[in-house]
Amino acid sequence: MGPIKGFKRRKKASDKKVFDQNVLPSSSTIVPSLGAQPQPLDWWDEFSKRISGPLSQSKGSKSFESVFRISRKTFNYICSLVKEDLMARQSSYTDINGKPLSLNDQVAVALRRLSSGESLSIIGDTFGMNQSTVSQITWRFVEAMEERGLHHLSWPSNVAEMEEIKSKFEKIRGLPNCCGAIDITHVVMTLPTMDPSNHVWFDREKNYSMILQAVVDPEMRFRDVIAGWPGSLSDAIVLRSSGLFRLSEEGKRLNGKKLNISEGTEIREYIIGDAGFPLLPWLLTPYQGKGLSDLQIEFNKRHAATRMVAQMALARLKEMWRIIHGVMWMPDRNRLPRIVLVCCLLHNILIDLEDEALDDMSLSHHHDIGYSRQNCESSDQSASIMRDKLALYLTGKLPP
Repeated sequence: MGPIKGFKRRKKASDKKVFDQNVLPSSSTIVPSLGAQPQPLDWWDEFSKRISGPLSQSKGSKSFESVFRISRKTFNYICSLVKEDLMARQSSYTDINGKPLSLNDQVAVALRRLSSGESLSIIGDTFGMNQSTVSQITWRFVEAMEERGLHHLSWPSNVAEMEEIKSKFEKIRGLPNCCGAIDITHVVMTLPTMDPSNHVWFDREKNYSMILQAVVDPEMRFRDVIAGWPGSLSDAIVLRSSGLFRLSEEGKRLNGKKLNISEGTEIREYIIGDAGFPLLPWLLTPYQGKGLSDLQIEFNKRHAATRMVAQMALARLKEMWRIIHGVMWMPDRNRLPRIVLVCCLLHNILIDLEDEALDDMSLSHHHDIGYSRQNCESSDQSASIMRDKLALYLTGKLPP
């Protein structure tokens, strides 16, 4: 079992493969001009008239923001990203009245499907088109976003960018030289119980699920993601199977400037994660067990408060892009990792464009309801020594 080494459009993947953003080439985070896709002034007025069913009946429910949960500015930008791919071939997509669907129409359908999590039939009934059309449009949109939106999800590409991230993490609860927070969440699925091949997806909480592992920065932006591994695997195994692990172990990531915290004591770059991950020189986890010292308890408090950004990012991801929230009915497990990736890209786009929709969202940290915390006993000795020195430094007890 191993990760796909990047995406090719319409490339077929086996059930056992996953995508791993770590091995994709880094690219610039320069945002294309928002003016690249001019929008007809009356597009929404015309499109909103086609909305039917419950969405059209409640008072005020037909505003653009309430239907798509993003601003028009962000919508226009997403259209500019996918225009070339969606319009490269003349499609035969039409509504039930035979009217061809424009670029805006197609993006609207796909975004509604991803953000609402509603079934294909409900989306079709709401927007006046066949559910097969909804399915095909959504998948074409996912393919286009994979191709055009990857620059919104990348590891920091230069020292200045990483130093800014470290500074913001330190301002949370004082952890110096911290470069990210890692966490794992489960995308729960309904699968046929009689099919033996589905047993690998059956996790310890007795759900069928697929795993998403993510590293986030202080602004809850995803910096590294991997999805597609079966829920039956532990957090530690998923980590060790990722490009993040390989690159960090080979010294190609988290290999920047060390911080001198006292005479002869340096702290290297690292990320933080919960007790489900192994304690490694580049991944610091909390102290475990009973009878912890005051120093260890204080470290754990600071660690947990800082790590909260990863939990909140995953909670917001599932709340905003509800296709991966709750229980997915019989998903295509070849396509699901790619849908998860696109949801992560859209999550980052909202942050990069400072979309006003984020202001109205609550900051919950409950993204894996019903899942108990895992515990990994694996511990690297040099990492344990580094954690002890960091704990002393945070409480002012490390000799100068």
